Amino acid sequence: MTKLQKELLSTAIYILVVLGLAHLMIKYVGQRTVVDGISMESTLQNGDSLWVDKLSYRFHDPERFDIVVFPIEDKPGTFYIKRIIALPGETIYIDEKGTIYIDGEALVESYGNEVITPERRGRAAEKVRLGEDEYFVMGDNRNNSSDSRYEVVENLDRDIIIGKAVFRLYPFSKFGIVK
Repeated sequence: MTKLQKELLSTAIYILVVLGLAHLMIKYVGQRTVVDGISMESTLQNGDSLWVDKLSYRFHDPERFDIVVFPIEDKPGTFYIKRIIALPGETIYIDEKGTIYIDGEALVESYGNEVITPERRGRAAEKVRLGEDEYFVMGDNRNNSSDSRYEVVENLDRDIIIGKAVFRLYPFSKFGIVK
């Protein structure tokens, strides 16, 4: 084998290793996603670029108020970004005043940027009991979000959650951890 052939083979192996590692990183560790829409305002804005951690939920369950990314079944290639409000086994209810109740206690949170109007309570106008692997998610822009209150999302099964949005990559003026 000539020196040139050895160099070409070495370069080809190097490129294959890099591509393989990049594939594993995107498949199992994390991915970038872009916010499309206003459902998570004021926390996330349309066009924000986020890093989604796909690894940590392999070691622990999602927690209340995590911002999660998941696909929509009837829209291939479309991912939703929402905040976890209720956890497995809990009961959620939204009263006429827009107060969210978890197991009969008012939820204390500061993420929703407006009071939920009576017509936007959706399924949660009645008590919704979550199964042992189900989560109830909502957008922070509560009156402008397709989320667990509606049939398009309903209760979110644990196994379809891709990961947790943890880091804003763009715009650079807001670069940092997402909360």
